[in-house]
Order: sequence, then structure tokens, then C-alpha cells
Amino acid sequence: MKQQRAWQRMLSGRRLDLLDPTPMDVEIEDIAHGLAFVARWNGQTKGDFAYSVAEHSLLVEEIFGRLYPKAPMKWRLAALLHDAPEYVIGDMISPVKAAVGSGYGELDARLTAAIHIRFGLPAQLPATVKKQIKKADKISAWLEATQIAGFSVPEANKFFGRIDEQLAETLQIRLRPPVEVRAEYTARHLQLIAGID
Repeated sequence: MKQQRAWQRMLSGRRLDLLDPTPMDVEIEDIAHGLAFVARWNGQTKGDFAYSVAEHSLLVEEIFGRLYPKAPMKWRLAALLHDAPEYVIGDMISPVKAAVGSGYGELDARLTAAIHIRFGLPAQLPATVKKQIKKADKISAWLEATQIAGFSVPEANKFFGRIDEQLAETLQIRLRPPVEVRAEYTARHLQLIAGID
């Protein structure tokens, strides 16, 4: 029986093995490009541009920084990279992830470990940091849900939890062309890497 191909050719020229990814095959330009073209909410958002995973990741990193201003830069980098595996496996809404089962989570974990190691982070984040990033992620999801995905505030509260009203008033979802988001994601990554001790 012929073995199925399990790798993807990246625009950088790297060949990323999805089942056994290595840090050497991970490039930030590939991540930024892929995430800038992956739509959140299955593309079911208002506006002339899809709300990309790259834009979401920038927002999560910003929220994380506001919630935990004394956090080391490496954890802000982890917040920026929290959905980085989606540059090759795409974004699935939570109900689909639940239906797919553990296979998606295992693939995501392998890719996350390779990405973290590539950029000087531990393969697995400390539980407290992971929890803090998840909090920022849920706040972002609430903002996205209410501002561009058609959810009412009570619905968003039910699925993502209530968020601080002042925070909600100071953060606005941005919809931009992928090329702009890609450039900002790459630039922010470089800033965070430069700030790590």
C-alpha cells in the first residue's frame, strides 16, 4: 500500500512534516503568511476582509500584555504564537474540534512543541502561563463574537464568559488586508524576540 504524503511544502522552501515536525522546518514568515490567510469563525464575520488568525493572535498578545504587564517577553511571545499551528492545519471552530476528537489535539500539540522550540520557548508551557493565555484568548473570542460574528452579549457571556466592560470598550476588532496583518505579525514577532533576555 502506498504511504500517504504527510508533509507540506512551505513558501520558504521548507518541507514541514505534519506528523513529525522539527523546529528546523519552522519559519516565522511561513507562520505569518499562513495565519494571515486563515479565517476565524469559518469566515462567518462582518466586513470586507476575513478576520484572520494572525489578527486574532495579535489581539490575544495585546490583551495578555494588558492583563499581565509584568509578564516576561517570552510569555508574550507564547501568546502571539498560541494558534501558530493553524498556519498548516487551519482553524476549526470548537464544535468541529469536539466532533473530530483527539487527533486534532495531538497534531496541534506536536506542531506547537516544534514551534515553541524553534523560537526558544519550552515545548510545553507552564500550566499557569497556559491558563493566562487562555484567559486572553477567551476575551478576544468574546470581542470577536459581539463585534463581528453576530453574537448577542448574553450569548457571548454564555460561551466565553463575561469580560471587563472597560476592557471591552477599549479594544476594537480590526479587519485588514492579509498583507498588512502578515507584516504586523512578523514585525511583532521580531520585537518580542528582541525583548527576550
